[in-house]
Amino acid sequence: MQKQFNMQHKVIKTEKDYKMSLTRLEKIFDAKKGTNEGDELELLSLLIDKYELEKYPIDFPDPIAAIKFRMEQLGFKQKDLAGALGLKSRVSEILNKKRKLTLDMIRKLSETLSIPTEVLVRDY
Repeated sequence: MQKQFNMQHKVIKTEKDYKMSLTRLEKIFDAKKGTNEGDELELLSLLIDKYELEKYPIDFPDPIAAIKFRMEQLGFKQKDLAGALGLKSRVSEILNKKRKLTLDMIRKLSETLSIPTEVLVRDY
């Protein structure tokens, strides 16, 4: 027995389409996987995600702000980055934007703090 797949969704192009899609998503949010509504939920989620990525893109944070945020999350102090950046004074210069990050520093910070290199290579 083949299940019917009858959906009326299309690519979301306007804010009105977006709001209607969100309303429908709320109604079918708890749909079971493998059902018609479950398939609809999956498709609708993809359409909404695509629209949001295009309409409301999220830019990467400033590299230094990302480093400070991650340090706070991990409970790191400036001295904890001395291994990745060199001297403690160099860490201070970087965090105060008086010295630019080098490629080697970016690699070490990415590994130490688990920050994507795409974030760290941006200008600031």
